Amino acid sequence: MDFALLERHFEKMGARIKLEGRRGRSPLFRPNVGGFSINIGNDKGGEHFILRLRTDEAPEIQVVDVRPRERHLLLLVREAEAGAKQKFLCGHDERDWFVAAIPEDSNASTVRTAMEALKPDAVRAAQVSKGVRFKDRTRRKTKAYLRQGEWFFLPVPELEVPAFLVLRNEPLRRGRGKPHFADECCRWGGETVYVSPRVGESHPNGLTEKEYKELLHDDPSAKSWPWSILRRNMGAFVRGRVRHPDHGPLVLPWWHRVEMNTEGGCRAMRNVAFLD
Repeated sequence: MDFALLERHFEKMGARIKLEGRRGRSPLFRPNVGGFSINIGNDKGGEHFILRLRTDEAPEIQVVDVRPRERHLLLLVREAEAGAKQKFLCGHDERDWFVAAIPEDSNASTVRTAMEALKPDAVRAAQVSKGVRFKDRTRRKTKAYLRQGEWFFLPVPELEVPAFLVLRNEPLRRGRGKPHFADECCRWGGETVYVSPRVGESHPNGLTEKEYKELLHDDPSAKSWPWSILRRNMGAFVRGRVRHPDHGPLVLPWWHRVEMNTEGGCRAMRNVAFLD
């Protein structure tokens, strides 16, 4: 890896990147992470990207596309042992720098195709049906959807929700990241998950019914652990203000369906240490 070249690419979009080796038991390296980790740090000079490498498993890293005007670039990482390819969109969104893992099956080769790959199917279908022009599809606000960070909001103006189903000041959360809060929200559907501090590091979004039963089969003592039974991936609709400290507030005058971007299902997410 030519780190000096990597630095120049990040400088093109107005960012700094620092290279660090693994030292001791850094919280940025979880047990299932390979030879690298990408993070957002902060120092006297402001926010910057941190690339941490384990010297014995250093991967091949290169920038395949950089868009200085949009302040985004696409990073390709090829792991040393398996040769597996992973891609990360690095850039600036509203107030802060971010890293997003790109789905492995997307074949994204540019910043633009990476941004499209982060959109769930419902969002891509909506932008086609609403006739959103190609040049407008990177905007945060279109006639098909609005976006705040990793969350997309699709308007459903005809939806009526009974008052007893409306939740106030409801969080929208991905893993351990800082939640976005909606003034009003209603939820239904989803799947049952079992959440415990004992498995929070390896399964931050909880265990499915099948995974929970398999754990008890392998370790019967796990039944005595502190558990909470929750619902995951419930359908959600929000209205009113949606706010987050890293983003400007959205104001939704009617109900909008909530869709999260696609990075949650990426294998590459294990190498993104920063969660907003």
